[in-house]
Amino acid sequence: MHQNNMMAEFELAIRKMREELSSKGIKELKTPADVDAELANQKGTTLLFVNSVCGCAAGAARPGLNLALSKAAKKPGKVVTVFAGQDKEATQKARGYFPEIPPSSPSAFLFKDGKVVAAVPRSHIEGNGPD
Repeated sequence: MHQNNMMAEFELAIRKMREELSSKGIKELKTPADVDAELANQKGTTLLFVNSVCGCAAGAARPGLNLALSKAAKKPGKVVTVFAGQDKEATQKARGYFPEIPPSSPSAFLFKDGKVVAAVPRSHIEGNGPD
């Protein structure tokens, strides 16, 4: 019974982590097909956020992304997210679009016309606040 309660609490926590982004209109990519639909032959700008359960995602990355998007004068055409450790195949597929960059989560990648033009790895997020 105790293990069932722990699993239910964990699933609730994950749902809240997802909703922190999806409630702001950020599209979740849960399958490799979802990733390809958004990133293959991509035109314009797309921001891909790699979500994570870690403390720096909760304390800095997710709130920072939401803050930046709310204040930005110029926003990407699309903002999408994959959840590392949860939607593993989708995350692996997304990372295939930038194989030269080591896996890191949380992290963010700005694409322009299908090419990564900016990346923010975990090492640039850790130890910082949302702003």
